[in-house]
Amino acid sequence: MITTENSLPLHLVISERLRDDIFSGQYAAGEQLPSEHQLMEQFGVSRITVRRAIANLVQQGLVEAQRGRGVFVKAQHKVTRSLSNPLIFFDEDMERQGTTASIRSLSFELVPPPLAVSDRLKLKTTDQVYCQKKVILTDGIPVAIDITYIRVDIGQTFSQELQSSLIYPTLDKNGVSIERVEATLECTHATVELSEALEIPLGAPLLVNGYTAFTEHNQPIICGETLSRGDRLTYSVVLTKGNSVL
Repeated sequence: MITTENSLPLHLVISERLRDDIFSGQYAAGEQLPSEHQLMEQFGVSRITVRRAIANLVQQGLVEAQRGRGVFVKAQHKVTRSLSNPLIFFDEDMERQGTTASIRSLSFELVPPPLAVSDRLKLKTTDQVYCQKKVILTDGIPVAIDITYIRVDIGQTFSQELQSSLIYPTLDKNGVSIERVEATLECTHATVELSEALEIPLGAPLLVNGYTAFTEHNQPIICGETLSRGDRLTYSVVLTKGNSVL
């Protein structure tokens, strides 16, 4: 039997306790949680309350319900993206962690840039840009959606490669050197489109990495944002006194 803690609804109290059990290792990845009946007895609550508690865990990406079998703990395999100096490309970063990075291009088209993009890329009002939307995968699992705005000259020259490869390595191997990247981090929630592409629930939290990349002579050539699954991708930054970092 449990009582509410800090006036929280019972289903939240139960899901938080089970969440703690998962993160403490009491329930390992792939292990089955107690049945509905067992949880009802353990916590002294109704079936509806137990089902709401499990739904909370499903929403958080911690468990998955398998029809006719039960509820199982999902593996929480995260990879870390470094945003610190020196600049490390995503594929190199993943390789160091024993993970393979790939993309699935969703669209690649010439469009009028939003005003904010024009400002960031220092474009004229009549200029256009290529906009690429792609899914970023690690070991075949979708971890992020990337929306990149690319200056026309770069987009035209490398259009075929950009639709099958990550953008920074593509530019680098073709002699376009990225010397600096400015980045900002903020949070958002998955829309219907994002939830379908990333295979996550509608409204799931996402971490947004907004970026602008510069070549030499302080010339911006691409900008955009990467919307990442919080259960699959984290970001790290090393701050060193006296030195600039990305």
